[in-house]
Amino acid sequence: MYFLYNILGIIFFLISPFILFFRMINGKEDWKRILEKYAYYNKKKSDTTVWFHGASVGEIMSILPLINKFEKDKSIEKILLTSSTLSSASIIAKKPFKKTTHVYYPFDIGFICNNFLNYWEPKIAIFVDSEIWPNMYEKINSKKIPLILINARITNKSFKRWQIFSSFAKNVFSKITIALPQNQETQNYLKKLGVKKIKFVGNLKYFKNDKQSLKKNVQKYFKNKKVFCAASTHYNEEKIIGKLHLKLKKKFKNLITILVPRHINRSEDIKEELRKLKLIVTERSSGRKPSDDCDIYIVNTYGEMSKFLRLSNVTFIGGSLVDHGGQNPLEAVRMGNYVMHGKKINNFKEIYKELKSLKISSEIKNIDQMERVFIKNQNYKISNSKLNKINYLGAKIFENNVKEIKNYL
Repeated sequence: MYFLYNILGIIFFLISPFILFFRMINGKEDWKRILEKYAYYNKKKSDTTVWFHGASVGEIMSILPLINKFEKDKSIEKILLTSSTLSSASIIAKKPFKKTTHVYYPFDIGFICNNFLNYWEPKIAIFVDSEIWPNMYEKINSKKIPLILINARITNKSFKRWQIFSSFAKNVFSKITIALPQNQETQNYLKKLGVKKIKFVGNLKYFKNDKQSLKKNVQKYFKNKKVFCAASTHYNEEKIIGKLHLKLKKKFKNLITILVPRHINRSEDIKEELRKLKLIVTERSSGRKPSDDCDIYIVNTYGEMSKFLRLSNVTFIGGSLVDHGGQNPLEAVRMGNYVMHGKKINNFKEIYKELKSLKISSEIKNIDQMERVFIKNQNYKISNSKLNKINYLGAKIFENNVKEIKNYL
């Protein structure tokens, strides 16, 4: 199977310039740094103590506290951080790191992976979530570099796909030195896929990130508004939110809905969809203050969600009304919000179970239910005891991750 995988890799390598060209035209690649994906660098080479890799924004946000922790650790000289998307790179660029260098993750082709590892020479490789790359894992293993999969997540769908090539899967997953799964389901799948050492420590996304604040003039605009938030929404969910806004506007004349799409490159399509409902829409990226009669404010900028969650008391968490598996609700909870969500929440099943036990979330099936949940919880504020419980769990999980990583340094 490795032979076939590598043949496909060579084919991809030959056509990759054309793929990257079209992605650059669509604003999905940084042309100045495109050679990083071929493991060619103009950055100064240095010995890397720790290498973290996360695919995109969600994975990178979940490990920022770990990077901040290791930045302060005198025993760690250099941190390498890789990701695959333009959006994640833009968030990292805003962080005042001193030890950390960001480069784009290279293509999973044997000689490219080898060049990458020879250049950066990491002492430990830490992959996040569901980042499984056969050739890179093979090269890491051959160089005897400890490989840790943190906050590991394997869905039922991806498990079934790996099972089609079970011997290949066991070969790949056996290269993992230790896996730290984020839920019990993943723990069971990792065992079946051939990971030799597994330790369940919980979901790293329980740990809190720093709060962010909006500029005073923006805060002032929202001060006299009734605010509803819809966070990390996916295709088709924005239309539902638009219809909900129309229903709620009949009861709350000063209502404004803040919409934070999961993928901000969809904002133009979202805007057109909402305007078909005769809603007045403003985009954050325009730089304009919303008009007094604005209905929907689309936050189509990176890394600002928590700023806007602080303005609301109730938030709908997206990816849960469509077949995606839900998005992380904890950021909304930490900002004091009551959470509503659809039934498709497999990605964060344990977290939603905890929120339900604390009575700070509701599953909704339709717009009428959403309306009732909003009206009931429009003035909601989470109690300190509930917030402290979530933060305690987060701190414990965070420290366990740090401990396991340091065991291999």
